[in-house]
Amino acid sequence: MSKMPRRTKNKLNNKNRGTFGKWLFMITVALFVLFIVRFAYIAINKDVQHVNLQSKAEQIYTQRQVIQAKRGTIYDAQGNQLASDTSKYTLYAVVDRNQRSNTGKPLYVTNKKKTAKILARYIDLTPAKIEKILTTNHQTYQVEFGAAGSHLSVATMQKIKSHHLPGINFVATPARQYPEGEFASQLIGMANPKTDPKTPGGTTLVGQLGLEGYFNKQLTGINGIRQDKQDVYGYQLANSKSKTKKAVNGDNVQTTLDPQTQHFLENKVNKVYEHSRANAMTAVVMEAKTGKIIAATQRPTLRSKKNPVWRNMLVQDAYEPGSTMKVLALSAAIDSGHFDPNGTFNSGTWAMGGGKITDWSSGGWGVITYKDAFDLSSNVGFAHLEQDMGADTWYKYIKRFGLLKRVNVVGMGNEVTGFTQFKGILEQANTAFGQGITVNVMQMMQAFTAVANHGEMMRPFFVSKVTDSSGKVVKRVKPTVVGHPIKAQTAHKVLKLMQGVVYDQKGLGHAYQIKGYRIAAKTGTAQIGGANGYSNGDTNYLYSMVGMAPAKNPQYIIYITLRQPQNINPQPADQIAEVFNPTMKMLLNRRRATKNAAHSMVTVPSVIGHSGHAASDELSGRHLQPVLVGSGKKVKQQSLTPGQQVLANQRIILYTGGHAKMPDLTGWSAADVNELAQLLHLQLSEQGDGYVDAQSIKANTVINNNQTLVVKYKSKN
Repeated sequence: MSKMPRRTKNKLNNKNRGTFGKWLFMITVALFVLFIVRFAYIAINKDVQHVNLQSKAEQIYTQRQVIQAKRGTIYDAQGNQLASDTSKYTLYAVVDRNQRSNTGKPLYVTNKKKTAKILARYIDLTPAKIEKILTTNHQTYQVEFGAAGSHLSVATMQKIKSHHLPGINFVATPARQYPEGEFASQLIGMANPKTDPKTPGGTTLVGQLGLEGYFNKQLTGINGIRQDKQDVYGYQLANSKSKTKKAVNGDNVQTTLDPQTQHFLENKVNKVYEHSRANAMTAVVMEAKTGKIIAATQRPTLRSKKNPVWRNMLVQDAYEPGSTMKVLALSAAIDSGHFDPNGTFNSGTWAMGGGKITDWSSGGWGVITYKDAFDLSSNVGFAHLEQDMGADTWYKYIKRFGLLKRVNVVGMGNEVTGFTQFKGILEQANTAFGQGITVNVMQMMQAFTAVANHGEMMRPFFVSKVTDSSGKVVKRVKPTVVGHPIKAQTAHKVLKLMQGVVYDQKGLGHAYQIKGYRIAAKTGTAQIGGANGYSNGDTNYLYSMVGMAPAKNPQYIIYITLRQPQNINPQPADQIAEVFNPTMKMLLNRRRATKNAAHSMVTVPSVIGHSGHAASDELSGRHLQPVLVGSGKKVKQQSLTPGQQVLANQRIILYTGGHAKMPDLTGWSAADVNELAQLLHLQLSEQGDGYVDAQSIKANTVINNNQTLVVKYKSKN
């Protein structure tokens, strides 16, 4: 083959180089143009692969801080806190020896032995165990102390902090405090912290039971957020402004629970419950004319130390009421014209509907009157009354009294409706003496109001109002008439017959007599049904009683149930009397004293704008106890509302603005302390009950805004 001339070959190579150079140039230009276009697109749209660069940069240099909203407070009728916000603290220790402040001060645990010895005073670990935890791997930054170092109270945290231990720190978590413990705990409920998905990094309290659960939406505030633009060193950028979305605090709930009555009832119920070793117990105190619940409790409670119960027995437990149902059956028989007090029947047993009705005294009392049937609580007598009325008429009254449907008490959720077969003759007759039908406590309380209130039936309520954080009322609960199941004349006759249970020789309620007052009452003893029928034995009954007083025109109704007491010495009726008698007597005595002391009520004047001295003189002249706080010259706020009627010698706090000094709170009531905390914007932590015995901020100390005040109460002897 002949070879290509060298000259021709060089020309081809030069041509190829030229072509390659052109292509390279064109590609370079194209890439440059693409780069310019892409750069322009990013500059204009600030977007790469659907990621907004401006937003991403802002995220990197924007610091978000959650502003924790305050959950609403739950109060008793006098304004004492039953549930309020607090913080729980988790203790941790920094052990990394490289951690120092800008001035070189150690920010780690420097003396492990000393630290362990001090911490052991406040957490449930020995000094040796704590020192072992502190003596850990050198690469570890910090250590915690497990359950012993968690859920610490404000007071415990402050005590530990007072020792100024290097490296000892705390993480705060929102929590709920219930200063009264078991006080109506099934009504108040509980709330636990949960992460708030709406505000990353934020935690909110979520109600689960009682008022906490029922009003969770209203009680829960909305967390706010503060955003600051910062440089790489964490300092706020010049000319940048903070963006703040304010937190919205939750609404407050005020109950009708009277603290004096509630505490009194709790103590009496505790004693009987512990002595009787009962399976369960409930007690409710209510105003007969309004349906207002002024005290209510159960055992076990939500906060019982042993076997706590996670439900409100007053509406979530259905039970056969037994002979207290005879109050309603008697009312129906009288109202429908089927009761003749002097009519007679054979007591003891009565065969009917393929079975038989038996009196609690199986031999009965021979031929007795229907009035005696109520005094002696004869099942046979009430079976006759049911038959005389007819099943349809009796069932109509069952419905009129609000049984077998929800009462819908504001604040009480998950209510059971109760049930009855009401098919055969025997089943229908059984319901007249409280067997073969189930009810809940609130249904019975509602029905009893018709007897105590001239035939007018009132819905029970224990929430009086809901207010927002500024004090504006957003919901008010008022007495509500829900029916007129019986005539006023019928109610008066039933009350008279209920007095016979207490005072007639044959009556079974002699234990409920209270000297100086006339009582109307009815007792009940119900067999407890199970999968295999009714249980036997004196310890397998639900004992109950309902009492109304004063009998002629009742102002109060008390209803008590005692389920399966294992200790029946004294008799269950006498044990129930240990709760009913002193509680009702206390209420009636207080009512009498209030009537007598009506002339000693004082109308609160407005002293806003007055000088401190002039305001004090005016209030003292009206037999009130003024307490001046603040360094200003004129009164800006007062704790009692002008025009309000209060008892003489009540304390009234006057705030003059400026720097306020802490008063000596010794002997103050919880209500007065709460008023002070509200006026001075203090974070309040309360322990115990009664009157102030100790305070964390010493008297005459200048108070800082949002400072925490820890108060310990002690009952007076």
